Amino acid sequence: MSIWRRSLAMRLGLLTGTWVAVGLLLVWLWATNTVTEAVEHSFDSRLVSLLDALVAATGTEQGHPYLIRPVSEPRFDQPLSGAYFQIEGPGGSLLASRSLGDQLLPASHTSHPGLSIEDIRGPRGQHLRAVERDFVPPDRNEVVHILVALSQDESLQESARVRRLFGLGFTLIGVGLVGAVVFQVSWGLRGLLRLRGIVEQLRAGGELISYVALPVEVQPLLAEIEGLVQQNRATVERARSHVGNLAHALRTRLSIIRNAVASADQVTALHELLGAERLVQHHLVRARTAALAGTTASDVSVAAVADELARALRRLFAERRLLITVTGDCALRVRGEREDLAEMLGNLMENACKWTEAQVNVSVRRNGAWVIAVVSDDGPGLPAQRLREVRQRGVRLDETVPGSGLGLAIAADLAALYGGRVDLSSPGPDGGLAAELYLPAAQALAAA
Repeated sequence: MSIWRRSLAMRLGLLTGTWVAVGLLLVWLWATNTVTEAVEHSFDSRLVSLLDALVAATGTEQGHPYLIRPVSEPRFDQPLSGAYFQIEGPGGSLLASRSLGDQLLPASHTSHPGLSIEDIRGPRGQHLRAVERDFVPPDRNEVVHILVALSQDESLQESARVRRLFGLGFTLIGVGLVGAVVFQVSWGLRGLLRLRGIVEQLRAGGELISYVALPVEVQPLLAEIEGLVQQNRATVERARSHVGNLAHALRTRLSIIRNAVASADQVTALHELLGAERLVQHHLVRARTAALAGTTASDVSVAAVADELARALRRLFAERRLLITVTGDCALRVRGEREDLAEMLGNLMENACKWTEAQVNVSVRRNGAWVIAVVSDDGPGLPAQRLREVRQRGVRLDETVPGSGLGLAIAADLAALYGGRVDLSSPGPDGGLAAELYLPAAQALAAA
């Protein structure tokens, strides 16, 4: 690829230079032609004036022309001065200016009822402009042919000088215009060079400087780069979260498999292996869909998922005979993956079942653009100073209770991926701990 295609400044400079050159060339041609025509018109007017003066001063006697009075053009008397006249009488007699010496001008021998102007060659190859006509002197019945010629060498030289001056002037103007455009383009592209420096600094590990003063045309590009960087960082963070979530989900199953292998319980080991495989596949799919910004998401009923989890937890904690209730409108939906919603609610509801005395309540309601699922229990609750600790990944407040301490962190991470959050409060509605899962409603998310 040539340099003019790679360089924006070079392309703009070349295109501007081409248009300026063509435009100035046309203006130069028009200006020089206008000046030349004006000079020729003035020259012809002078010729016609000299011809009229000679006609008025010419008389004939016995077929011979003569001047009644001298004509006010001193160059007619200077040899080879470039100003000549030639008068031809009816009998072929000639009267010529002294400037011709012994030479004659190539006059036309045809009848000229009016003026005839043409270019001819004069003495010593001079470029002459000649005007001639026939006329009849007063009180005579004789036709006299008269010719006046002036040298064009000076006017031609003047016209050439005007063309050169105009050409030089327009060339300087063109170079100045192209230079101004190149300077303007270079000045205007400084914002892109600064943006390049920002990106290089970012690639080297620095932070994105979004407050740098840039032209308004470049600011949206910087905003898009900042969004891309944030998206990439969020993708990396999601990948880390997926790895942690997968490890948390597989830990319990691996323990069960180890115990089943030790006790030669192949059925349980096979069942847990299949479950582990499903977990791996689920997390791989979720990682891909998270990278695709949720393009495969669908509208999911929060109350319906909570009701399914409640039935499973009743069987899991059957020996404790827990009362697990779900209330709320099944029409309240969030946009996402059903497995992710089940994992968020499942972690919150399972934690509540571990710490409750006898009752776990799940209520789903709508508050503006949010769908809120509140999971509360009647357990001992937590002091205010310890509510923040339980959100940290891997923190367990009681080692006697089974678990890895990742449930709340996983629920919070997944909620953040969907633009939501998890809030904890104690005491809750039932006296224990209340976990509130905030997720954008499906309609609000679509509108955003």
